[in-house]
Amino acid sequence: MAHTQIESTGNARVKEWAGLLEKKHRDRQGKYLLEGIHLVQEALRSGADVECVAYDVTLGVPVELKKDAASGDTEWVAVSSAIVAKCTEARTPQPVFAIVRKSAAKIEDILRVEHSLVAVLDGVQDPGNVGTIIRAADAAGASGVLIGRGCADIYNPKTVRSTMGSLFHLPIVECDLTELLPQAQKASAKIVSTSLQAQHNCYEADYKGATWFVFGSEGSGVSPEVQAFVDESIIIPMPGQAESLNVAMAASILLFEAVRQRLN
Repeated sequence: MAHTQIESTGNARVKEWAGLLEKKHRDRQGKYLLEGIHLVQEALRSGADVECVAYDVTLGVPVELKKDAASGDTEWVAVSSAIVAKCTEARTPQPVFAIVRKSAAKIEDILRVEHSLVAVLDGVQDPGNVGTIIRAADAAGASGVLIGRGCADIYNPKTVRSTMGSLFHLPIVECDLTELLPQAQKASAKIVSTSLQAQHNCYEADYKGATWFVFGSEGSGVSPEVQAFVDESIIIPMPGQAESLNVAMAASILLFEAVRQRLN
C-alpha cells in the first residue's frame, strides 16, 4: 500500500480531483469521484478500477477500511479537511473519497448472456431514478443496464450515491439505443416497454427468455425512435387513484416480475 500526504487545496492533483464534480472533466479524464466509506469499500471489494483513496488526515483511515488499506496496490492519500470539502458534494463531507476510472464494460458482456435480463434507460433524466434503477437491476440479478441518450450521467455524484454500490456489480453500457437494440433482437432478446394504451398487463407476459425492459423519460416516456424497436407493450395495473408510477418504481416491479417467473 502506497501512502502519500497532500495538505494544500492548490495542489495540481487536488484541482484535478475537484474537477471531477463536473461532467466535462469526468469525460475528459475518464474518471469519477466516490464519496463515503460504504461506496469506497464497495468499489475496492468489487474490483473497480480505483486509482487512489483520499482520507482526512486528522481522522485517519476509517476503521471499516483499515483491512482494505493494508492490502492491494491502491494508493492511499492523507489530505486536509479543506481538500475533503473541496472534492466532495455532500453538505456534511464524508471523511473519505476515492478516484475511480470509468467502467470498461462493453455491450458484448451483456449480449453473450443466455436468457439475459436487461434494464434499458431512454432519456431518464433524474440522477436518483437512474441510480435506483441500476440498484434494482443489480438486486434482480440483471445481466446489465444500457444507458441511452438524454439520461442523467451515471457518474454524477448523486447518481453514484443512489446506486448504493450497485454501479460496480454489473455491466453498465452507455450507448445509442437505436444501434444496440437491433443487435439484441438478433440475439433473440424480446424488447418490452410499458404503455398506458397497452392491451396486456405486465403479469400476463412471459419474461423467461431474454428480456430487455425499456424505461423512458419521466415526462414523455419512451422516445419514438426507440419505441420503433419494441416487440411488446405492457401496462402495470393500477387499481388505485394514482395516475402513474415513478419510473424507478415501475422498473422495480417489472424486473422482479421477471425474477418471480424465472424462480418458478
